[in-house]
Amino acid sequence: MRLLLSFALLAAAVRAQLPDRGPFDLLDLPRMKNFSAHRVSSGNRYRGSNDDSKRIMPGETYVMADLHGPGVVTHIWITAADNEFGWQRLVRLRVYYDGKKTPSVDVPLGDFFGVGHGYDRNLDSMVVRDSSFGRARNSYWPMPFRGSCKITVTDEGERPLTMFYYHVDWQQHRSLPEDAAYFHAYYRQERPAANGNYAFLNIQGAGHYVGTVLNVIQSQVGWFGEGDDLFYVDGAAHPQILGTGTEDYVNEAWGLRVATGLWSGTPVAEGEQVGSRLTGYRWHIPDPVPFTTSLWAGIEHAGWTYNADGSLRSGFEERPDYFSSVAFWYQKGVNEGLPEPPYGAARLPLGNAEQIAVEDSLAEVKTTKGKVSVQREVDWGRDLLFFEAEDKGARIDIPIEVRAAGRYEILSRIAQAPDYGDYVALLDGKATNVDNREALTSELPLSGATVFHGYLPEVLVAVEQPLGWLTLAKGRHILSYVCVGKDSRSSGYKLGINDVVLERVPEGAAAGEELAVAPLSAPSDAPLFRGAGLEKYRRELRAGPAAGRAALLRAIGSFGDDGAAAVGDLSQALGDPEVEVRAAAAWALGQMPHAGTPAVPALEVCLADASIRVRSSSAAALRALGPAAGKAMGGLVKALDDSSPPVRALAADALGNLGPAGKPVVEALARHLGGEQVVYVMRSEATALGNIGPGAASALPALEQAMKIPRVSYTAEEAIHKIKGEPVAVW
Repeated sequence: MRLLLSFALLAAAVRAQLPDRGPFDLLDLPRMKNFSAHRVSSGNRYRGSNDDSKRIMPGETYVMADLHGPGVVTHIWITAADNEFGWQRLVRLRVYYDGKKTPSVDVPLGDFFGVGHGYDRNLDSMVVRDSSFGRARNSYWPMPFRGSCKITVTDEGERPLTMFYYHVDWQQHRSLPEDAAYFHAYYRQERPAANGNYAFLNIQGAGHYVGTVLNVIQSQVGWFGEGDDLFYVDGAAHPQILGTGTEDYVNEAWGLRVATGLWSGTPVAEGEQVGSRLTGYRWHIPDPVPFTTSLWAGIEHAGWTYNADGSLRSGFEERPDYFSSVAFWYQKGVNEGLPEPPYGAARLPLGNAEQIAVEDSLAEVKTTKGKVSVQREVDWGRDLLFFEAEDKGARIDIPIEVRAAGRYEILSRIAQAPDYGDYVALLDGKATNVDNREALTSELPLSGATVFHGYLPEVLVAVEQPLGWLTLAKGRHILSYVCVGKDSRSSGYKLGINDVVLERVPEGAAAGEELAVAPLSAPSDAPLFRGAGLEKYRRELRAGPAAGRAALLRAIGSFGDDGAAAVGDLSQALGDPEVEVRAAAAWALGQMPHAGTPAVPALEVCLADASIRVRSSSAAALRALGPAAGKAMGGLVKALDDSSPPVRALAADALGNLGPAGKPVVEALARHLGGEQVVYVMRSEATALGNIGPGAASALPALEQAMKIPRVSYTAEEAIHKIKGEPVAVW
């Protein structure tokens, strides 16, 4: 009711001042509508199925919606299950208007929905709402388009999105107003922030700026946010809008704490220690910033700095904290002048991650006052190292192997449940991430350690717990969790650990070092000219570092079948010595469902590549090529035995796309279906058999056995109907 009242009051306040009515004007709701309402979703068209999610494999670009207008996208809802650290940063959301090859929205999925760092967090605002502990993401940004609107997601990580659910709600109109601008969103980062001010956006054109998501990771202790926001409009020498501080920009005061609201908020605020994270958002909806020729929007990155002994050095000094951001704006026409954002792992908090499955070390784990075991498939496919602690003081010691000496961020992903306790973490017997500005109150190792509260009325896996940036020697270290009590509502003292993540801190980001540090090299540094002609890309293919060449290959892929002239170059790149280049070439060929046919032999060779990324991308490309992949049938059958479940699933998909021509592989698919244990792979195998049709009759016994597995039964049932030639009821 408060939200509805806010809408009504806002409408009443501005109606007399504005000639048009905004999309949230409740008094406009009774008026008759002259558009038709539509939805595109992940829902399964087979009426007998409850499997309403899609599976997106590493390297795959999935088209969520391909709409034809004029129209307006009014709402996007997404939820997903993925057990890869930072998957919200690794999955890339892009929106293309009117057949353009350059996306107008190009943002990591989590950041688009207002939360950075690869976190799931609640956010409740006017145009973005994340609920269910941040796992249900909603965008209400209006996205008008005149000809077409294509929305895609790309998994740029190493693990699949095993369940990806979505709705795209949109309106089809007869026409759009002449002054309806195109919605844009763009991600960028600096790690660490370079000297000078940090830019959210620097563009040419005409439009109005409507929002910012700002993410910060602290590389030093202390308050980072003395920087003022700055907006230079139409080439002005001085800022037209000048702020007073970072927390002031997101409409808070005297620091930041977790809070969300209609127009601004901070869904992430972890304090002032090394490695602490912040996400703040500011929607300029009541106060958009118009520009007619250009806009530079950004913020200073200055704050409090401290000496090594914890004493204050300065109250206003540039700091080498890690910044990333998303800018949101509307613009006349499509902007094609922005650099390519970083790719995949380069967007992770520190640009790299080793995800350690601690449950694999069960035999070497030691406990005091409790016992340890492994729980499988908890909270949609996550495994836990499960500690059944008896009481306060219980302790679990977990070995962690560090492959090379260096400075690392160590982060645990912890579960919460109704019978969990409160814990602190120690590394090699010492408290983690202790603030050197504060004197310890005790000589005990627990002094200064952050308490993780495990109680939650339901099971949730997993919450990130950063433990600090620590200098670690090569070899074995012991990560310990000590129980310090429990919530009064909890029925126990238990603990569940999903995994431990090590991210190496790049050199130059250490606290106390000189501030004149260049931004880290990333694919975005490559001379990539988005929107330029294909030939301009081709001239750059054989020059530069692997990251730059891979970025250029992916750019060619963005042209789709229009990049046919480069298929030979892409085939040659499949033999490049660099993994990143080979994977990029395979991905690009997968975007050419018709033109990529000549590359089938080279892609088949890559199905045996030493790199899982290359094998996965090659299998995905062969799947996209449909019947043309029949020439790689032998390699695809061998890939059904691959050690990687995503590769097996993609190979099955590719074989199924052969249709009736896939009859020679029925025996192989049925055999693998009978022995497979990974649910999403079994679904792909069953779907493939169904797509082959009556020629797969010999696989019916295997499919009938698969019917007994609850999460496979719907897919197997549909396949049986198709093979028997029975009508399949669809929506």
